[in-house]
Amino acid sequence: MAALKQLILLSTLSVTICVASAAHAVDADSPIVRLITSEGDIDIELNRKRAPVSVENFLRYVREGFYNDTVFHRVIPGFMIQGGGFTSGMVRKQTHEPIRNEAENTLKNRPGAIAMARSRSPDSATSQFFINTADNKFLDHPTNTPDGWGYAVFGKVIRGLDVVRKIEGVSTSRLGNFNDVPEKEIFIIKAEIERD
Repeated sequence: MAALKQLILLSTLSVTICVASAAHAVDADSPIVRLITSEGDIDIELNRKRAPVSVENFLRYVREGFYNDTVFHRVIPGFMIQGGGFTSGMVRKQTHEPIRNEAENTLKNRPGAIAMARSRSPDSATSQFFINTADNKFLDHPTNTPDGWGYAVFGKVIRGLDVVRKIEGVSTSRLGNFNDVPEKEIFIIKAEIERD
């Protein structure tokens, strides 16, 4: 009887481990980009299947070295951290043409999700991105109207969420025309493709 109980326990444990592993598995077809920042590394898994335009756009900038030596220029606790468009001193970088908004892909702006930053125009995203630090469902896509388009999520942080939280907690102030700028510059030293 004791042997049977042990066998059942081992079987249950094995199933639990398999389920847990599957839940945390990384999709082998999804690219992974590492942001090496002045606060630590952030690994991002990109969702090429659901957001092909945004993913290829992001990878293009990574391959070109565009994000190297840029800063996280906008940080709002309980909301998000934003980067990918400015160098030290809030000098704006020249970008490629804007891309199509893929916010209708049903990926959600939840903690750890990375999304394309844009202006009020739905199809205006270029290089800038933000990492959600809260459940920002109001940024999701409700309707295909100028005011209804959301913000396109194209991946998620799979390692380094503690680094994201650390950046989220820095002191910010106004700098020129910009609000919520970290008082101490936080650099993306390098962005590199870990898996394409």
